[in-house]
Amino acid sequence: MPPTVSDLVLVLQLFLPAGLSIEKAFYLIGVIISIYPLLRLHINQRRQPHQPARTAWTKTILTLLKAAFKSDSDEDDLVWATGMDFTPDDFAQRICDDLEPLYNMLGLNPQNLAAQSPGLLFPTPRRILCTSRLSCAFCPVADLNIIPTLRRRVDNQTVWILDESFGWVQADLVIAHCATCRADYFPDRITYKDANGRRRQKLELSTDFLRISKHGIWAHKKIALFQEHAVHRLHAGWSNLAELINDFTGTQRKLTYRQSQRLFVEHFSRRLLHFHKRDNFSCDAHPSTKLLAEAVRREIGVNGGFLESAMAHGCTNCTHLKRYRSDLAAEGANFGDAQGVAGVEADGGSNANAPDVGENPFDPPAQQDAPPAGQPRGYVRLAVMDGKNIPHQKCALDQCERPLVNYKNGRFCEAHLNLQDVCGIVPCGLPVQSPGALTCATESHIQWHRDYSSRFARLSFPGVRRVIRRQQEHSASNGQHGPTLEVALPPLGDTPGNQVVHTFKAKSTYCLQTVQWACGYPVGWGKCYRSESSPQVLGILNRIWANFPNFKPSFVAYDDACNLLRHIITQNPNDPWIVTTKFIVDAWHYINHRATDVLCRLWCNPAPKNGSQPDLVLVEEDSNGIQHETRAFNTETAEQLNSWLSGFESQLRHMSDVNYDFYVHVLLMIYAERVDKHVAAKNLQLSEEFWAEATGE
Repeated sequence: MPPTVSDLVLVLQLFLPAGLSIEKAFYLIGVIISIYPLLRLHINQRRQPHQPARTAWTKTILTLLKAAFKSDSDEDDLVWATGMDFTPDDFAQRICDDLEPLYNMLGLNPQNLAAQSPGLLFPTPRRILCTSRLSCAFCPVADLNIIPTLRRRVDNQTVWILDESFGWVQADLVIAHCATCRADYFPDRITYKDANGRRRQKLELSTDFLRISKHGIWAHKKIALFQEHAVHRLHAGWSNLAELINDFTGTQRKLTYRQSQRLFVEHFSRRLLHFHKRDNFSCDAHPSTKLLAEAVRREIGVNGGFLESAMAHGCTNCTHLKRYRSDLAAEGANFGDAQGVAGVEADGGSNANAPDVGENPFDPPAQQDAPPAGQPRGYVRLAVMDGKNIPHQKCALDQCERPLVNYKNGRFCEAHLNLQDVCGIVPCGLPVQSPGALTCATESHIQWHRDYSSRFARLSFPGVRRVIRRQQEHSASNGQHGPTLEVALPPLGDTPGNQVVHTFKAKSTYCLQTVQWACGYPVGWGKCYRSESSPQVLGILNRIWANFPNFKPSFVAYDDACNLLRHIITQNPNDPWIVTTKFIVDAWHYINHRATDVLCRLWCNPAPKNGSQPDLVLVEEDSNGIQHETRAFNTETAEQLNSWLSGFESQLRHMSDVNYDFYVHVLLMIYAERVDKHVAAKNLQLSEEFWAEATGE
């Protein structure tokens, strides 16, 4: 006969004090069950002759029992402070001495060494999924000063959960309902009717379970956190994670690719909305994965965005006290020429062909030599910007920036969808020869498309390497060097093959443009189409700081800052950027720019040696006591971020515009949190003394 409740009560009465909390008592029973294998090892050792009555196994058992009896709360301490005759160690010793009869009372026979050890004492109960709310979140206070309470909506439903132990278990889903406003409360969301009678939903930002399928499939939040770390550390995609979890669970029930993607979108929708302080977000009720991603994307940024937290970010790597020429002089700086770069060797760039700027009337104005008396110093921040060639597909027309209607095999956006029935050779304009064809009935167009298709259909990585190797061999024989890939296409009439304009395949965006502070903390991002042109780059900067004009950086480091500055001046000499920000070329690119570009030499030096920009130069002493002028900011953080983004390039290239934007928002949030952790770990936060000197407050 299996042990009964009476047996358990007897064990509790004999071995545990009556005043012990229920939680502690059941914890101790669990510990007693867990050490059962150690008692079996003790008994097995005792079978050999000349063994001590108390083996090392019993000593270990006693140590574990004493540790289990140690108090974790003040309430447990009161149990032993009420004049009791026995201490916690006494109870541990009594249990250790009487373990075998105790196990017999619980239905276990430690002398039967052939029997298996018992399983869990407390089987996992069936999960109940329901809302954590008790009252309606929309209705005002009603009678008796009580907010309308929630009712049960329908009978409980049986669902499947991928729980925190990566196992599939069944659970009961119970939906709550407000009888007043007709809102339904799920564990992870609330659905309600808006003023127009449309069904909407708000996401519960802190929930333990997420619905990942309309067919009753849920996942624990720890699975979502595992996916987040897999994305961050392993660059895992949705399908990779699904396969990994399925291999781990080893059951017939599988996590599908779509469910893995839904888990990603559900989890990061909440993470992004909380990170961007969009706690009042709502969307259509029960949206598909695509519609949910679209709604979150509309909320935080389409084709770009910014991190509001970045505007108030500051650390010692990106924010410095305002410096003056007198500071450099006091530090022992040796002033040189205006074109020299601090921290770069004298021969770091060629000046052989440099234009003579001489006494140019447009020389930068002289900087203030010393801080104004009695005024706070102020502070400066430097942002770094760069483009990374991580595109996604767009409409096949060069000038169109709209997304594709069909990302699987489509070519056009919704506005140009009618062109799929027009010959793909531009500007032919004739209808296609048959439904689904890409050219008209003109034989030359058909043949050119056939040559184009045969040329690219067989394009593969080994094939590209073979072509480049052969072209290198040919170039080397002609005295030329460097890998190239020249795709030979036949001419179409008088038009060379590489100049034929067509719409046989979708085009791609040009690059992903990112902006971050000099410490690496992302500020914002955008897309460039066709090229990384100055108008597009300026547009990205304007969108990022449109609502934060007072948080514009003091300096922007960009590899093409001289042309960007030239564009700003040409378009609007009174542009606010001219007043608020100095554009500089990062040190690596400036070495090549300064040889031929007068504007770059005069205005965009990242760390001039003549003391004209003391905010950009520091004087540091090496281990030998020799002083060196160095750059005050790291102007290569954009390259470092781009290097990190390269690990996700293969995934981003094959995404739709919605998934691409959503994923980039996620990546920049993760990177920002990574920088925050680094700042906290290295104690790089700005001190109160810094702000007192900078602002006088």
